[in-house]
Amino acid sequence: MCGISGWVSFDRDLTQHRADLDAMTLTMACRGPDAEGAWLDRHAALGHRRLSIIDLEGGTQPMSVRTDDGEVTLTYSGEVYNFTELRGELVRRGHRFRTRSDTEVVLHGYLEWGEAVAERLNGMYAFAIWDARVERLVLIRDRMGVKPLYFYATEDGVLFGSEPKAILAHPLAERAVDLAGLRELVSFTHTPGASVWCGMRELLPGGVATVDRGGLREHRYWTLPTRVHTDDRQTTVDTVRTLLEDIVDRQLVSDVPRCTLLSGGLDSSAITALAAARLGKEVRSFAVDFVGREEDFVPDELRATADGPYALDVAAHVGTQHRTVVLDHAAMADPEIRRRVITARDSPFSFGNIDASLYLLFRAIREHSTVALSGESADEVFGGYRWFHQPEVQAADTFPWMAVFVSGAKAQASDRFNRDITAALDLPAYIRERYAEGVAEVERADGESDHELRMRVMCHLHLTRFVRMLLERKDRISMAVGLEVRVPFCDHRLVEYVYNTPWSMKTFDGREKSLLRAATADLLPRSVLERTKSPYPATLSPQYAASLLEQSRELLATDDPVFELVDRGRLERITRQDPGTMSLDVRNGMDRVLDLSTWLDVYRPELRLH
Repeated sequence: MCGISGWVSFDRDLTQHRADLDAMTLTMACRGPDAEGAWLDRHAALGHRRLSIIDLEGGTQPMSVRTDDGEVTLTYSGEVYNFTELRGELVRRGHRFRTRSDTEVVLHGYLEWGEAVAERLNGMYAFAIWDARVERLVLIRDRMGVKPLYFYATEDGVLFGSEPKAILAHPLAERAVDLAGLRELVSFTHTPGASVWCGMRELLPGGVATVDRGGLREHRYWTLPTRVHTDDRQTTVDTVRTLLEDIVDRQLVSDVPRCTLLSGGLDSSAITALAAARLGKEVRSFAVDFVGREEDFVPDELRATADGPYALDVAAHVGTQHRTVVLDHAAMADPEIRRRVITARDSPFSFGNIDASLYLLFRAIREHSTVALSGESADEVFGGYRWFHQPEVQAADTFPWMAVFVSGAKAQASDRFNRDITAALDLPAYIRERYAEGVAEVERADGESDHELRMRVMCHLHLTRFVRMLLERKDRISMAVGLEVRVPFCDHRLVEYVYNTPWSMKTFDGREKSLLRAATADLLPRSVLERTKSPYPATLSPQYAASLLEQSRELLATDDPVFELVDRGRLERITRQDPGTMSLDVRNGMDRVLDLSTWLDVYRPELRLH
């Protein structure tokens, strides 16, 4: 896994701008702590930071191939899991390789098939190719958008990078945020292609952008396809199992230590069990817990059970080398950890102590492993969230997760911004527009009932919007400590197959994720198979709330710029509460104000809110 950056300018000689490229690339040193590289030509400059995973000695980037018509150069981030097969095909077509890396396979694949190489790749990737033969830049991103890629059009070309911070480091990029950016920030819509920053766009998942003297053009080589599902239930379960076995086998390939993230839920347990079936006791697994969790855990409608005992059950059942990373409230409330999370995300949008604990977990894992397999995205693929199964949510004319968590769209902004900004955002109208766009993307299958179509719409919204919020968070926070997290459930073959499976088959046993449970039942302990869905844990520690109160009071004693955006009086009222009885919503509100203050301090954006 790596970080990429670059600049194309048709009116400048970029060989004279090495310092600008280096400044962009340096912002992503955490994504690639093992090596750095730069390549400059008259009209193109490509940068790279490397986290060495495969072919540690080879695979140096940017990587070039000289042809009779000119040089073709690649800067690449990610993993292509079918590179061995592609390499064999390319060898048969006459290509010769100098390394064992998947990077070189992607480069030669472009030489053979052009932009269509993307259609042959299985993996998570984002890369840029400068084709000097025709003076054209090609940007390509994986189908599910696991790996990030942003671009910023200039008068005579484009800037690009794995993260916004790389682009913002360039003098041509404006460090500005307007109302449109804030709407995207707090609306929970994650509109494909949108960015918080003015002038910046995210390359669409499954997207290609080309830049030449004629300008910038975008198209998609993949969108979620609608097909009629003809397999019976048992065949469907067997196909899911076969796909999962192949996916995990491919994603275990690594020349560095690997592990699994194990919460004790069905998703991570299935991945861990499949990995153990392949590697046996070589598999390491990691879970997270909090000091005093056993004493302060209180079941609620989201989390009926604590993770710890279930993770231990799985580890014992499949025989992993297991470790639980135990965190205390002081570490999660540490302002420096908050700063690192906000810097990693380039945004004040975070999940408070959940993001802090994820950062600390990944940092602890990185001391032992460089690659981790995660159960992320199974809920979106198999229909695991409880709201999928609630008739009132199925009937709601909005994003399903909003029907559960948001009582009025304004609530999403009102605990972050003051009354004037909240009114100017007009989130209800924005959400309605984004929802209508999402629904319009869905194609109905032949003979599909109205109910099946509605469930297809819900699945599509999760696979194209909701999961993107989670994948972005996992990528940014894991790469902030140089850990590559792989997501087997995002393999496009599995996503396409299950997406087109009827909802009645996805819930054939009357529960969530019926297909996944049936496909892995022989691998898992009974306790996990019978456990209900429980999301990533949040600390309930009163000490954490007390730390937030102390930091909020310190903030109130200053003239921090955040008070141009948020209601000082509201924060003052919150700080009078007892941390022992403080609700989760109130704690989250304090977290959001502190996040916003940190973001303003780190990025100092120009706010264009009028």
